[in-house]
Amino acid sequence: MKVMVVGGGGREHALIKEIKKNPRVDHIYAVPGNGGIAKDAECVPISAEDLEGIVEFTRKNQVDFAVVAPDDPLVMGLVDLLKAEGIPCFGPDKKAAIIEGSKAFSKDLMKRYGIPTAEYETFTDMDAALKYVKTCDIPVVVKADGLAKGKGVLICMTREDAVHAVKSMMEDKEFGDSGLTVVIEEFLTGPEVSVLSFTDGKTLIPMISSMDHKRALDGDQGLNTGGMGTVAPNPYYTPEIAEIAEQEIFLPTMLAMNKEGRSFSGCLYFGLMITDKGPKVIEYNCRFGDPETQVVLPLLDSDLFDILEHVANGTLADADVRFAEDEAACCVVYATKGYPGSYGKGFPIEIPDDIDTVYVAGAKLSEDGKLLSNGGRVLGITERGKTLEEAIAKAYASVEKITFDEGFYRHDIGQKALAALK
Repeated sequence: MKVMVVGGGGREHALIKEIKKNPRVDHIYAVPGNGGIAKDAECVPISAEDLEGIVEFTRKNQVDFAVVAPDDPLVMGLVDLLKAEGIPCFGPDKKAAIIEGSKAFSKDLMKRYGIPTAEYETFTDMDAALKYVKTCDIPVVVKADGLAKGKGVLICMTREDAVHAVKSMMEDKEFGDSGLTVVIEEFLTGPEVSVLSFTDGKTLIPMISSMDHKRALDGDQGLNTGGMGTVAPNPYYTPEIAEIAEQEIFLPTMLAMNKEGRSFSGCLYFGLMITDKGPKVIEYNCRFGDPETQVVLPLLDSDLFDILEHVANGTLADADVRFAEDEAACCVVYATKGYPGSYGKGFPIEIPDDIDTVYVAGAKLSEDGKLLSNGGRVLGITERGKTLEEAIAKAYASVEKITFDEGFYRHDIGQKALAALK
């Protein structure tokens, strides 16, 4: 079979490494892929947002199955176009992808169906939004309605911050049209948990939980990033919390989308906060998270491609989905110095052959085949262990073998989880 994976980051590399294990898959195209993915798939230099170019490529190359991983092409409707060509796809269609594409839609959905989330108000008029933040409880969270490359959520600790956030989105258009509508919501406190799930709209199977580390520097200092590392499972996500989340959030969300005529098929991501009133939804994503995928998939003990096919065929109830519940994994992200601010590119990276699980996110190949940095987050190094402590130790041992002089990483990934376990 010829399989196409759309996207070019560490998440896509993790998906490709797992899909490769299926004996029926004999060729994988990565669109566009990157210099590290090129070891595991044929990279095709078409942007993930060039929908027409991707469809034309699938026609010419007789692709048998497509996995659309990033948010933008999903929200833009790539799955709809590929299905119209008769290509089975893993990923939601445009109508369902709105669950991530519009925060106002997802908040209204939760309100309509009684799914626990933060209190909120939605605004399309800047003066009304400014009037609201001058009287609402502080701190408060201001969110751009649409996609904003993971940067459209601002936690405002003062009223001045909230005013600035509203103006930056609605007046200065810092996030383009994504910020013309804003959602202003209650600031929740508690441990955060990420739970990815497989769903075909009839059955929903949660994957193993994970904990992300968003701040750039040790001790949760520095700027917010796309994620500097992850561990799985998340110790705050106890069996009791998991049962509540499944009954009050996961299944009700799947059923709500069906009732709205927007049945969701693919990976539905739940960003949760465990508050003193139980788990609440912070955000939905319509796809695999990054870098959560890089720590969750290594704990999958069954065949990923078989599961993806079952989801696409609407037969998830028949799939074999098994995770190593009694083991743990840790992923440490190696980033370029300066990230998430300005950073250089083209720095050499050397990865010894004895490190098996390195997911390449932002890298390219030089003319002589050497790996060079080409982004902010460059590598994700993942190890699995019998305990979380073992997984963390193994991951850092592997990180230290890598040569990337212009790179940096956090030294405390998983320490908060270890403390929670103790």
